[in-house]
Amino acid sequence: MSAAHALQKADLEPRKGSPSPRIDENEFKRRFLNQFQDLAYEPLEAELSKVAAAAWDAYDHSRKSPKTRKAGFEFADPQYELAIDWLAARDAIGVAQQRHDDPDGPARFLLINGSSRSEHTCPGEVSKSYRMVELARNALSRDPQVEVELLDLSRVASEYGRQIHPCKACFSTSAALCHWPCSCYPNYSLGQIHDWMNDIYPMWVAAHGIMIVTPVNWYQTSSPLKLMIDRLVCADGGNPDPTSTHGKDAKEAKELEMQGWDYPRHLKDRLFSVVVHGDTEGAENVRRSVSDWLKSMDLVPAGALAEVDRYIGYWEAYATNHLSYEKDQAIQEEIRNAAQTLYDAVVARRQGKQVTAGRDFKQPRQK
Repeated sequence: MSAAHALQKADLEPRKGSPSPRIDENEFKRRFLNQFQDLAYEPLEAELSKVAAAAWDAYDHSRKSPKTRKAGFEFADPQYELAIDWLAARDAIGVAQQRHDDPDGPARFLLINGSSRSEHTCPGEVSKSYRMVELARNALSRDPQVEVELLDLSRVASEYGRQIHPCKACFSTSAALCHWPCSCYPNYSLGQIHDWMNDIYPMWVAAHGIMIVTPVNWYQTSSPLKLMIDRLVCADGGNPDPTSTHGKDAKEAKELEMQGWDYPRHLKDRLFSVVVHGDTEGAENVRRSVSDWLKSMDLVPAGALAEVDRYIGYWEAYATNHLSYEKDQAIQEEIRNAAQTLYDAVVARRQGKQVTAGRDFKQPRQK
């Protein structure tokens, strides 16, 4: 008897009980209009009132995705209305996958600056992480056949409209409910827009090698890096067909998962490097945590020298941390070595020379 058959319908009924987050019209409009504090908006009070009324109507009727089209015959339910935004994100991932798979294309590397610090906002100074990423980029760019893309997560804190919204944990209800790419955003009725992840997913998909550089923030990764990590859950077992669950039908997703879910690994076999730096504590644990996360998604460590955790200016004044970095020639060389190790691994893999022992074995446990 299959697991799905053995379960009763009630066993898969989504559990409820948390209080409603809905707000009334007055509170909604107060929050909506609060964003228009600049004096330049004062002459537009009447127009903004009309816009607020339209926004309330979208919220009141929960119009998450107002622009849709029929899915088409490549999906489980061709008649289901899919969001135009999601279809565009899916198409961009498809193009990125073609670039990744092109044997005649360049070796592609994604460098990720995980720090939220930059001179373009309150701290007034570039981060050490960014400077390390620049070292890695210079090392990789020595080969003219290499293509390097930089994902600077500090822009979440400094660039207008650049956001990574939090994961809503659909995967915890059912793997089949977590769509690839994520279909939770944008949600126009809730004002959850400008989500950067639809641009970030193709960056990961196109890359052959990924290098993450992050500081330690309170024994953890930086805030923007953690947001991205959580939103990449859909890349590891996520459902590429939202019509199979008719959007976010939790019970239907549970039933589909119990029929046997194959947990597609959408970023499988890409190689990685991780560099974590701290000033007082936590560097080893954060490096291990990020590396373990990447391995759990079936990405492959490039080599021992590609993973680095170090302290810079240990227990020294924050005011001189860049000076400490500039004096530490060893960490700078370790970053270059990490980038070169990642490069060597990618080149060997693309030439069919790199063999990872155990890659042909199927893991006996899934999420």
